[in-house]
Amino acid sequence: MSDDFDDFALPDPPVMAMGSDATFDQAGIDALFGDLSAPTPTKVGVKAVIESNVISHERLPMLEVVYDRMVRTFATSMRNLTSDAIDVSLEEISTIRFGDFMSRVMLPAMIGVFRVEEWENYGLISVDSGLIYAVVDALLGGRRSAAPLVIDGRGFTSIETGLVARMLELALSDMSAAMMPITPNTMKLERIETSPRFAAIATPTNICAVATFRVDMEGRGGKFSVLLPYATIEPVRHQLGQRFMGEKFAGDNVWEAHMASEIRNTQVMVDVVMGEELLTLQQISEFKVGDTVTLHQSPNDALKLQCGGVTLGRAHIGQRRNNIAIRLVADLAKEIRA
Repeated sequence: MSDDFDDFALPDPPVMAMGSDATFDQAGIDALFGDLSAPTPTKVGVKAVIESNVISHERLPMLEVVYDRMVRTFATSMRNLTSDAIDVSLEEISTIRFGDFMSRVMLPAMIGVFRVEEWENYGLISVDSGLIYAVVDALLGGRRSAAPLVIDGRGFTSIETGLVARMLELALSDMSAAMMPITPNTMKLERIETSPRFAAIATPTNICAVATFRVDMEGRGGKFSVLLPYATIEPVRHQLGQRFMGEKFAGDNVWEAHMASEIRNTQVMVDVVMGEELLTLQQISEFKVGDTVTLHQSPNDALKLQCGGVTLGRAHIGQRRNNIAIRLVADLAKEIRA
């Protein structure tokens, strides 16, 4: 039996020019998203912007100062931990997308996830396998050998994870102390992961600041990296963008004096409330000339002194040189605090 729809043909979809409001033609789609049918698609349009390797970022000079101080203190901390001659150096500070950084982590590795309490966000410390085995070897009393370690691909034991966690806690403590003169912070190591999938603290396209350190332990050692997403350091980006430490505490004396003088010369309208009475709209509509409203105030009572509806203090009303005057009976500052 033949199909009833064999002779049924759909009309071709309308092809509109790029300037039309109805739809795009194939050339317009390729110009916007790139020609995906090509063997090596050319990145143009929106696709080129999203997948661009060029990252425009703001320099953070104070973050470089923090890492430089951290190098000196962390080297001392590691010498006290391992009793070995240890040299710590800062190799580079770069900016990279979070997804690109996670894809470049060489496994096996340990990734420490830490939280900054004041910023309410997270950061990462990744430790490569060479430094992991060097720290474990040093803390467990292994022989000092310059021969390269053979990585067998096995998972890390709880003892190895615990020993590396001690090193990461020292690094976070020294980093927190180095950043304390700039902004108060509390960094705590929350967990250690061995798979980048479980250490995703940001989206793949987020921009991050990465500092790479190298630790040399008499022929042994390796690298570790500290990653801070720009979303994490957003609360203190202004402080980290300063050019020198004193800029945080410096004030503009000229503008401060100008502001103080202008505030003192500002004219303010002050109201003295004789009394208040709650009336209905019906009562107000029935007012006539000569009616009296009782305010339940005596001539000796202190009246409210208000500005913009806010009570500033209390004062007595009187007369001076044929003018109505008031005399304060309470300090304005005390009344405002109360």
